[in-house]
Amino acid sequence: MPVGTGVLGQPAAAGRVFDLSGRVAIVTGAAHGIGLGVSEVFAEAGATVVCADIDGDAAAAASRAITDAGGSAKPATVDVSRREQVRALVRSVVAEHGRLDVMCNNAGIIVEAPVLELSEEQFDRVLAVNLKGLLFGCQEAGAVMRGQQAGSIINMASAAADTAPPGLVAYSVSKAGAVQITRTLAKELGPEGVRVNAVAPGLVETTITRRHYTNQDGTINEDNRATFLARGRDVAPLRRIGTPADIGYAALYLASDASRFVTGQVLRPNGGTSMP
Repeated sequence: MPVGTGVLGQPAAAGRVFDLSGRVAIVTGAAHGIGLGVSEVFAEAGATVVCADIDGDAAAAASRAITDAGGSAKPATVDVSRREQVRALVRSVVAEHGRLDVMCNNAGIIVEAPVLELSEEQFDRVLAVNLKGLLFGCQEAGAVMRGQQAGSIINMASAAADTAPPGLVAYSVSKAGAVQITRTLAKELGPEGVRVNAVAPGLVETTITRRHYTNQDGTINEDNRATFLARGRDVAPLRRIGTPADIGYAALYLASDASRFVTGQVLRPNGGTSMP
């Protein structure tokens, strides 16, 4: 086949495989940070995005921002730790649009405590959102996609699953569990035409990372922020901090036809900080 032609011998149009026009995507935890970045990238690629978040007002604001920028987005309020709410979200989207093409299980929380000081309540809460919530999203979206014989599920893992940072055991366990759910479900749904993959971001400046440099009155300590971000840059071979858009583009690859032969994988946009 001559260089510059596509799989059917026609002129190559590589960008076309990233087009999500006509597709419907749900992104949980979409009001801020990585979830918002993923939602914006999906909308830019042409998808109708349902911005779901436990904070309904923030979800509405995110949806408006995407719509004002020319994208197609709608808000939804959901507590992913409640199975009935996740089920209602997926069913309402399918009822309105007749399909669900992409499910990005991104919602997550973090609790910082050494293993010996971590309370049962803290551990349970992190797992309820980060692991059970992700499982519920996989189950509800997976059932729909199995019926369609098509779809892409994207689970948000973390570099913490590889590096086991001190003080983040509940978070790390939940993200390692997300990887195992991803791999198992990829095997179970692959024959049904459904792909399941994970994204494991490195350091991205979001509302979660701001706990490292936020004063008690809620203001940002700029000196502490500069020190924290510099430390993150220093350990990354690329010498930079990720942005929500960086993670959004990784998710776009997994959502699109560009990754049609990819399932059960963990994509690590982390600047090279971990290379398992």
